[in-house]
Amino acid sequence: MPITHRRLTPELMDDPAVDRDALDDALGYIRGVNKRLGGVSSLIRHLERWSTRWPTDQPITLLDIATGSADLPLEAVRWAKARGFDLRVTGVDVHETTLELAREHIAREPDLAGSITLDLADALTLDETFADDSFDYVHAGLFLHHLTDIQIKLVLRMMDRIARRGIVWNDLVRSTVGRAFIHVATIGKPAIIRHDARVSVEAGFTKNEVLDYAKRLDLTYCNYEWNLFTHRFTLAGERRNAW
Repeated sequence: MPITHRRLTPELMDDPAVDRDALDDALGYIRGVNKRLGGVSSLIRHLERWSTRWPTDQPITLLDIATGSADLPLEAVRWAKARGFDLRVTGVDVHETTLELAREHIAREPDLAGSITLDLADALTLDETFADDSFDYVHAGLFLHHLTDIQIKLVLRMMDRIARRGIVWNDLVRSTVGRAFIHVATIGKPAIIRHDARVSVEAGFTKNEVLDYAKRLDLTYCNYEWNLFTHRFTLAGERRNAW
């Protein structure tokens, strides 16, 4: 049973003045969520499908919007290297302290960090930073639920334009089950984690809402998938004749 309406509440980790240590704790929690509850696997699943046609003699490029601590870029590059692909990821975030922590995080894996570039950029003005068709693929994970309806359409439209071949929107399903789970899962966690995790679920999306965005933006090459156990979904697709 879905929560009836999206409820947008500012997340503490988005505050420019957030305590650095508290932000580091929150980013660490998100890394765990991504690793254990479908964030990493949702992105890799799509890259795996599409990689059957990738060339091995040229780089594949990926833009990761609101990259957080760049955990998904790290995992994507790790996966690609193991399969002989040269994946280059650009991660962007509007929060300067988040980017500082991301640089520290990827520096712990120097064999992978060389394939990742981290830049300060506002997701709402990406078209001023990147030209159309700048990357093979564009990914946004656990980000669009922060935005209003108008902003979501704006970012999805820019993702579609910036990506030459395909996009992945990777986010939270909104439901009473998901809300109950996250309340239990965050008991005893620091205040920033309890607050942000719980308001994130209430800002998530139902299947009909996601499909309505796809229809209004004519993202006909994208399909909706979701996981009952992780309450994560993707709206993703690769254009026909992408290669």
